[in-house]
Amino acid sequence: MRENIHRFFRAARGAGVHVSPAESIDAMRAVAQVGFSDRTILRDTLLLTLAKSQDEKLALGDCFDLFFSQPEPRQEQPEGTDEDASQETDQAASSSASSDAGGGSPQEGLGPLAQMLLSQDRNAIAAAIASGAGAASLSDIRYSTQRGIFSSRILDAMGLQRLRDELDELTATNPALAERLRAALDALREAVRDTVSQGLALYAREEAENLRNEILRNAPLARIERRQVAEMRALIRQIARRLRERYSKPRKRQRRGHLDVRRTLRRNAAWGGVPFLTAWKRKHRDRPKIVALCDVSGSVAQVSDFFLLLIHSLHEVVDDVRSFAFSSHLIEVSDILESKSPEEAMAEIMSKVGFGSSDYGSSLVDFEKDFMSALTPQTTVIVLGDARSNNLDPRADILRRISERSKRLVWLNPEGRLAWGFGDSEMPRYATFCSVVRQCATAHQLERAVSDIVATYQ
Repeated sequence: MRENIHRFFRAARGAGVHVSPAESIDAMRAVAQVGFSDRTILRDTLLLTLAKSQDEKLALGDCFDLFFSQPEPRQEQPEGTDEDASQETDQAASSSASSDAGGGSPQEGLGPLAQMLLSQDRNAIAAAIASGAGAASLSDIRYSTQRGIFSSRILDAMGLQRLRDELDELTATNPALAERLRAALDALREAVRDTVSQGLALYAREEAENLRNEILRNAPLARIERRQVAEMRALIRQIARRLRERYSKPRKRQRRGHLDVRRTLRRNAAWGGVPFLTAWKRKHRDRPKIVALCDVSGSVAQVSDFFLLLIHSLHEVVDDVRSFAFSSHLIEVSDILESKSPEEAMAEIMSKVGFGSSDYGSSLVDFEKDFMSALTPQTTVIVLGDARSNNLDPRADILRRISERSKRLVWLNPEGRLAWGFGDSEMPRYATFCSVVRQCATAHQLERAVSDIVATYQ
């Protein structure tokens, strides 16, 4: 059962439930307390220790029900015209068996699998299938094309080869018994196929999810189809969650550095320099400050949602973040992102300033007029936008002053580099004053860029 629980953790991850090693240890400790006998209590225990949201609770419950529902072996009778014919076959088999070996049982001399099938012990058959699935490493199944391979492996682990040999012998010596055994074998094959299908539904989801996420991570954000928007938002939320886990806000531990000899000697002057009290060098770290300016105009409408989701995650990772959104004019959205869920915040921001005609010059004027004081020599300024200003004055001079007042200026552009500088793109002019300029056309590029920015403050 312990191995089954470990396989269940693997299936839960495939169902989209994040199960860390620490959480799996806690779950095993809880299961050790409640035991395995009561399936309802076991289910509640796993849901209580592993699920962290209502969505995860539902997914984990479905996964548990599927994981612990063993397919029932089918009881099949040999083909006949009616019940009388079946009874006659059984009587013939019994009389034939009684004449053999002085009236011994027809199952004597047969292997364990044959005896199990003839006895129709469902519990024993289910246990044998589960044991065969473990021996065949069914949890390694990944693709639907592997069903036949794993079915054969399970049957071989149960002793199919010996059963075939016994069927060949019985066909010649006891045809009625051979027919019964053949029908039971057909039912066993069906049960094994159901078990493999169940394993595919449990264990292949993780591989399919990983493959789908990998495709989405490298797909251009501006070309995401309507049916993929929900999946991309879920992927961005996963990226944001990884950022939160990797770069959490609380950093209260003071890191000891090398021994500070001068301070130590001064502190211990009263004892003749004997170092009763030590002093350590500490590495000075500037308090992190980030100012994010996000373009939500019509030209980047396809990707602005994803930009805002990542900015929302920054507010949960870095202590001091101020966020602004703009199209033809600029507004501060820090309070909205801090107080509301990502979906609610995005909807409110887009309703206030989204989908307009982009005017970078006017937006930069708004920022310089009202918010320039937010910049300090410790501030990292992040601009997320395509730098297309509809042939209006780009006011690159303001961007230069922003760069001079801040620690660094990072520009993340969702367009491909080949498009920079063509049409109404002002990217080459803006790039002159940027410390870092990156193409962020995919979720993977966006994650790497934001991760690199946040990592500098850890």
